[in-house]
Amino acid sequence: MSSIQSRRSSKRWWTGAMALVLALPVLLSGAVSAPQTVEAKAAISTKVQKVKAAGRSFTVQTVSIPKGTPVTVGLAKKQVGQTATLPSIVKAYGAQAAINGAFFEAYNGAPDPYGMLIANGKVIHIGRYGTSIGFKEDGTAIMDSLRVNLTGMVTTPEGKSRSWYATFINRTPSANASITMLYTPERGSTVGFKGGTAVVIEKGIVTKKVPNTNIAIPKNSSVLVFTGSHKSNADRFVVGSTVEMNYKYTNAAGKEIPWDEVVTAVGAGPRLVKDGKISINPASEGFKDPKILNASGARSGIAIMADGSVLLATVSGATMKEWAAVMQKLGAKQAMNLDGGASSGMYAGGKMLTSPGRLLSNTLVFGGSVK
Repeated sequence: MSSIQSRRSSKRWWTGAMALVLALPVLLSGAVSAPQTVEAKAAISTKVQKVKAAGRSFTVQTVSIPKGTPVTVGLAKKQVGQTATLPSIVKAYGAQAAINGAFFEAYNGAPDPYGMLIANGKVIHIGRYGTSIGFKEDGTAIMDSLRVNLTGMVTTPEGKSRSWYATFINRTPSANASITMLYTPERGSTVGFKGGTAVVIEKGIVTKKVPNTNIAIPKNSSVLVFTGSHKSNADRFVVGSTVEMNYKYTNAAGKEIPWDEVVTAVGAGPRLVKDGKISINPASEGFKDPKILNASGARSGIAIMADGSVLLATVSGATMKEWAAVMQKLGAKQAMNLDGGASSGMYAGGKMLTSPGRLLSNTLVFGGSVK
């Protein structure tokens, strides 16, 4: 082969190789996906807002919680009926944001809550007044005048069945009260008092019945305590009986509402905004305290926004009517009041935004590792 032919062959080989190299990205484009653009997830954010409402100007501390952010009830010492500082509750739950929740007994006796509490899909306290906010597993928030009725059936080993009901869950009964109370492990290791007749229920079976004892609450089990004239109802529960429990969710008017999918809820009130309009009537929700009816004071509140996000808010001083006007101006689609006064407290961004003046019983905690 001449030197000219050799150069021509080399040139043809070099030209073909370059064409293949240049074409390679195009050939591979069908087999290799282009880099995907990942949309950044919205984060919890804080903002101080100046709001003009009801003829006044208010400075409102707000925290915006994106829809779907993990949320649960943050209990003091992780028990119903205890108190702790807000920072300690935040730390215990690994939360990124928190706000105080249901009203509770802050002055006399056991610091039991007054409002509805649902945690991890389980009713851990029953309230019979006000308004509740609930969160479903997918993060959807709803608001209503939730009422819960707990009833059941007990069947003896011989097959005799009787009905029963409980008035409250995880509360300390008042002296000389005639009441049936259910206790769960969220109460702590024991029911917390001596009195009445206690029935221990494990895996749906009555395993023990004892009088006047601060009975232990087994894990994953429950205890029914019958006091006063209700003690005779304990006779229906003999060791070995099977026990059924049923929860019925209604609004204040008695109409059943679809709250069985709610995994987290806190009840307080009154309602402030409904469907974007001011809607407030504390007396009709069962409130009698002048601090709620007409006085001005520190307030905490929570709102569901049009996009499904949640807004936490605190203000240093407002009447309930003013607070409703403020929440509407902030863009609330639905809004309700939370415990206030010295209980008003909010945390986000690694710091206290509103510091409560007392220990707290319960909170709503968001983000981080809460569950």
